[in-house]
Amino acid sequence: MAMQSPPSSSSFSYAFTYQVFLSFRGTDTRHGFTGNLYKALTDKGIKTFIDDNDLQRGDEITPSLLKAIEESRIFIPVFSINYATSKFCLDELVHIIHCYKTEGRLVLPVFFGVDPTNVRHHTGRYGEALAGHEKRFQNDKNNMERLHQWKLALTQAANLSGYHSSHGYEYKFIGDIVKYISNKISRQPLHVANYPVGLQSRVQHVKSLLDEGSDDGVHMVGLYGTGGLGKSTLGKAIYNFISDQFECSCFLENVRENSASNKLKHLQEELLLKTLQQKTKLGSVSEGIPYIKERLHTKKTLLILDDVDDMKQLHALAGGPDWFGRGSRVIITTRDKHLLRSHGIKSTHEVKGLYGTEALELLRWMAFKNNKVPSSYEDVLNRAVSYASGLPLVLEIVGSNLFGKTIEEWKGTLDGYEKIPNKKIHEILKVSYDALEEEQQSVFLDIACCFKGCGWKEFEDILRAHYGHCIKHHLGVLAEKSLVKISSTSYSGSINHVTLHDFIEDMGKEVVRQESPKEPGERSRLWCQDDIVNVLKENTGTRKIEMIYMNFPSEEFVIDKKGKAFKKMTRLKTLIIENVHFSKGLKYLPSSLRVLKLRGCLSESLLSCSLSKCLIFNLFICFFLVFMQKFQNMKILTLDRCEYLTHIPDVSGLQNLEKFSFEYCENLITIHNSIGHLNKLERLSANGCSKLERFPPLGLASLNELNISYCESLKSFPKLLCKMTNMKTIWLQKTSIRELPSSFQNLNELFQLTLWECGMLRFPKQNDQMYSIVFSKVTNLVLNNCKLSDECLPIFLKWCVNVKLLDLSRNNFKLIPECLSECHLLNNLILDNCKSLEEIRGIAPNLERLSAMGCKSLSSSSRRMLLSQKLNEAGCIISFPNFSDGIPDWFEHQSRGDTISFWFRKKIPSNISVILFPGCMSTPQLCLFVNGYKCFPCNYLLWGFVLFEILESEHSFLFNLKLEEEITHLCRLSEMDEAILRNEWIHVELNFVKNVWNKSIHVTEKLSSAQIGIHVRMEKSNAEENVIFTDPHRGCRNTSLSQFEPPLKKQRLVEVVVSETEIWQQQYLALVSGMQNLVLTETKEEHHC
Repeated sequence: MAMQSPPSSSSFSYAFTYQVFLSFRGTDTRHGFTGNLYKALTDKGIKTFIDDNDLQRGDEITPSLLKAIEESRIFIPVFSINYATSKFCLDELVHIIHCYKTEGRLVLPVFFGVDPTNVRHHTGRYGEALAGHEKRFQNDKNNMERLHQWKLALTQAANLSGYHSSHGYEYKFIGDIVKYISNKISRQPLHVANYPVGLQSRVQHVKSLLDEGSDDGVHMVGLYGTGGLGKSTLGKAIYNFISDQFECSCFLENVRENSASNKLKHLQEELLLKTLQQKTKLGSVSEGIPYIKERLHTKKTLLILDDVDDMKQLHALAGGPDWFGRGSRVIITTRDKHLLRSHGIKSTHEVKGLYGTEALELLRWMAFKNNKVPSSYEDVLNRAVSYASGLPLVLEIVGSNLFGKTIEEWKGTLDGYEKIPNKKIHEILKVSYDALEEEQQSVFLDIACCFKGCGWKEFEDILRAHYGHCIKHHLGVLAEKSLVKISSTSYSGSINHVTLHDFIEDMGKEVVRQESPKEPGERSRLWCQDDIVNVLKENTGTRKIEMIYMNFPSEEFVIDKKGKAFKKMTRLKTLIIENVHFSKGLKYLPSSLRVLKLRGCLSESLLSCSLSKCLIFNLFICFFLVFMQKFQNMKILTLDRCEYLTHIPDVSGLQNLEKFSFEYCENLITIHNSIGHLNKLERLSANGCSKLERFPPLGLASLNELNISYCESLKSFPKLLCKMTNMKTIWLQKTSIRELPSSFQNLNELFQLTLWECGMLRFPKQNDQMYSIVFSKVTNLVLNNCKLSDECLPIFLKWCVNVKLLDLSRNNFKLIPECLSECHLLNNLILDNCKSLEEIRGIAPNLERLSAMGCKSLSSSSRRMLLSQKLNEAGCIISFPNFSDGIPDWFEHQSRGDTISFWFRKKIPSNISVILFPGCMSTPQLCLFVNGYKCFPCNYLLWGFVLFEILESEHSFLFNLKLEEEITHLCRLSEMDEAILRNEWIHVELNFVKNVWNKSIHVTEKLSSAQIGIHVRMEKSNAEENVIFTDPHRGCRNTSLSQFEPPLKKQRLVEVVVSETEIWQQQYLALVSGMQNLVLTETKEEHHC
């Protein structure tokens, strides 16, 4: 098989054709300073480009010149008196600055006989030259844009550190430059990777973080993520990319390993050697700290600390920004995000994995040394990529191990990896686990072995029963060590999901497996079906088992004949059994149990299988009476979906119980009164117990959550025996409760009340004072389908003075009264499917979202009010049926079709109102693109609407586009800030689609019949037009740096396997082609002659 060099490696090979490129005005300095500088450089063996020496006769100057610029390492523009009069020189400078920005090349300006201020601010002879160009270009839009780029390039070049000629010997001046260049090219680049696939965009992103803020400031940036993501590789690529721009530079590799065994002092010595080129013998780390600070605080330094895991390392090597000179940059790679925050590093970047075509490309190069692979390997390649789950390290190891192997060998190797992780991968990932405290390790193993894929709410209480209230702290540590990822709800910040990478999960399970590779009964946790079957059947369990999770509905379990399989598990704390059926009873459960969850399996599971079902109900009560007395430590008891549970007997023996759930026990009839006296109970749920007719009185001062929804036979709310000041949430949906008891006033701290389909519930006037007390602190109130009338609604609004979210959907009232405007805290109002609603007479002053979907009787005056400019400019998101209403005139830009665009410059507009008439009866979805980059899914802009797949009529959707927030989420804020500083136009495109089902497959289609309007609220002081709705580049060839943005959305929809570098080359050639067409129109006198 023929070997190739991967195209993506060219950007990181650093095999330059020229070490130095000279840019100069030929008539000024060719036969003087520039000629002498060229000779001095070549005499030192430094290969230097000068236009009339290296261009072959007959070549066109522009293509050869552009190629020479791309293949040069260091640029020296010689700014002489007439440099700016040459269009050729200025175009050349634009390309040089582009290489500085995008390739990290060093630009060393020399100011020969000119003041740098004149170059920077376009004054003196430089101002005159540019004014002359402007006069000639004033009727040519193409060349005016070209002039703008010249000015930017001159300013950027003049802001860089360089050399300013003064009175004195020229040979000394040239000698200083040559010495500086010699030192720069003596630095050898680091080896990055054999196949640096996907690095280009990642390097550019980190470079944008390094460029944020003042150029003179000292910036520290942290790169974090789990092991194997390529943090070190990215750090090396960045070092090669920008190190030439610094006075001194140092990459300290494997700080974690090299600082062990008292070697931190040696790392300090290595830092001094690499930055100052001097050997230093330090007596101790404490001696090295002031020494490093003293020697480097005046030098512009690039320092990269790779794989840091301890604050001591940062204190010894990079104690703070004041250790380094102006313009310095410090990059730290770590697995521990908390470490960065503790060191005061605010700019951080989470290194992402390698997926899709990039992952396939890297695997092809590793396994075949070629990007072209026989089609017969495609399936097994995709399987290997799926197995790697985004980790470049795994792709490299798997690819190397499978080099030269057949398809069958590939399959066999992958089968083995999926059973037992590769040892090298396991050891690398285990580093973060080893750094945890003992209890944190235990929490991690619980999640990895038993709770991956579960919602946080499903296992929060279980972990809390094991570790107490410090569980959230432990979880935070795991997240900061990059072992788990935490996703939070956007509106409350509470934890929603806890996930972990597949390989991190495998690492955790392997840690437990290694506790006893041959005997599962000797391990701390059991989750694998084969292992659990073996332990229960052979009765090989031991006191080492702490947690068992069983969910294997397809198989009936057989345990030992005497039913004593659990007897020896004397330290078992959590037993979770879901959808499992045993052929023998569960006997001798240990008293150490804190959590028992039996879901969908409580039938013969707890009793002898020889008993008839008619006896089971009564025998279960007897069993329960004896069984429950022994578990004094139990904190969580879950008996959900237990079809044979008809009675809950005396549970007074469970005085430490904190959570009790028996949801969807459809045959449950009675509950023993003892449940109302469990003094530590915090959560109680009987949701879905459809035959339950009575709930016992509750004297539970500790209770904070009660759910009796869908208890359809329940006719009365439980009597409350004491002040329940901890009660925050009650769900009361679809019951037969007719009236709330007078003891309901004991709930004077209620936060959330959900009454759904409670049409029989009445609120008598004589209880007005009680309701006023109960509802006074409610902030989230749901009264959905409760048959509220026009008489009742104002009373509710009077009670709910502090409500923030109010759901009045599917009710019978005809009008929203004026008193709604007195609800000053209300920000979310849902009126969906109030089909009788005609008038909205009051609007809460701080309303942020109003959904009136399906309100088909809404009057034209109310619809006009909802379309008012004042309401929408306040930022309220609104939806309602539009009938034949047109887009209001205050939306100055309107269009038909699925797409609408605008352009802005100088400042991100903060108040943009958007209106959409979809032209169909499907829920719309917004896709937002900024300069071609797709922002994160923007469904939250159309909040509430996702509840409706198919609508009864067409609707209007109005929202305020939070553009700056979207750009921030896109991680492109610094890039946009640069474009704003350059006064460039930034393109924003809104694209709307509808969700449809095609043969049970969810797809999106264009809203081809939609009507869209945009209104931008202009600031009074903004006289200049900085938001426009027509393409400012239409009809012209734009040569700005913004052309180097990635392809626009329409190109991204085409799935083509093209390497990242090829895309960059295509973009750059597009710009070059445009520049060539412009340059070739200049006269030959403009050349260096």
